[in-house]
Amino acid sequence: MVEFLLQDGVLTGAGHSFRAAHGRSGVIPATQKREGDGATPSGLLKLVRVLYRADRIAPPCCASLLEPIGPQDGWCDDPAAPVYNKPVRLPFAASHEALWREDHVYDVIGVLDWNLDPVTPGRGSAIFFHVATADYAPTAGCVALSLPNVLAALKAGLSAIRVPG
Repeated sequence: MVEFLLQDGVLTGAGHSFRAAHGRSGVIPATQKREGDGATPSGLLKLVRVLYRADRIAPPCCASLLEPIGPQDGWCDDPAAPVYNKPVRLPFAASHEALWREDHVYDVIGVLDWNLDPVTPGRGSAIFFHVATADYAPTAGCVALSLPNVLAALKAGLSAIRVPG
């Protein structure tokens, strides 16, 4: 396992050090994480798979399962839905996040294993490793880097992100 460490706005690992954005509410203990709180949960977040926009970038080099996404791909963030914190096909009636976006933050999405197995409704959804905005604005709870740095971290074998807290 190639573990990277997120601390003080920097993601380090495998000989690399990258500026990183994380949750607008900071890092909170995993036991306190709730849907919509804007916080990044502490703990070891393993990389489950990598999704990418094949119309914008080549398949990233990574040690994880790799899948292209399309305009119909989304992620359910409705704690009352039976598919909470799971990928969904759009259109979708319950609250969800579209993965196919006009901006570039989801050109590459590393799905982190937060609240995936088992899923606990309301404990938080869609905790991803993805592309940061140009100004590194805080995320809704994800970890984000510039596109070149996301690709470099994946190529270096990133398989987990440790978030102290």
